[in-house]
Amino acid sequence: MSNRAYFTLLFALFVPVFLWSAIAPRDRFIWLLEVAPVLIALPLLMLTHARFPLSRLAYALILVHAVILLVGGHYTYAEVPLFNWLRDEYGLARNYYDRVGHVAQGFVPAIVAREILLRTSPLRRGKWLFFLVTCVCLAISACYELLEWWVALASGSEAVAFLATQGDVWDTQWDMFLALCGAVAAQWILGRAHDRSMGRLAS
Repeated sequence: MSNRAYFTLLFALFVPVFLWSAIAPRDRFIWLLEVAPVLIALPLLMLTHARFPLSRLAYALILVHAVILLVGGHYTYAEVPLFNWLRDEYGLARNYYDRVGHVAQGFVPAIVAREILLRTSPLRRGKWLFFLVTCVCLAISACYELLEWWVALASGSEAVAFLATQGDVWDTQWDMFLALCGAVAAQWILGRAHDRSMGRLAS
């Protein structure tokens, strides 16, 4: 399968999930806030695909991240049914779906940032690359927390579901810590697979 066909296949998998998410979400305003990264990233990926295609691994992870955002946007992160069931079944303190989202917020951008840095900068594989990719992911996470804060200030109580703190005063710190864990885990677990996937771009 060519890289173009692979990209088209992933897009075909994305469309029904997007349509499902957009149809009658729990809160339309929150849906727009939660899926905004998808609405921004999709046109960028389509515009850059011809001249700067990403690796298959990167595209697959971006699709997974998009699905996580679309599910969270449809239900709001604090009300995803499966995680409500897990909370009730195991006596958990909260719905933990937003924690999954923040791990992904570090995990997926780590692979994308790693690829962009390796392909467009003098950086080579090693400690500096690992460190700078992690810094990029932490910066993304911090910017997202600032965005949540600004939206909350601008919209007041309407942003409660977007913040998804669920009463946790340390929610912001947890979010950034989990993004850090995701970024580190992605590089440790997928580094070699990512190198192989990038190697196929030249073939």
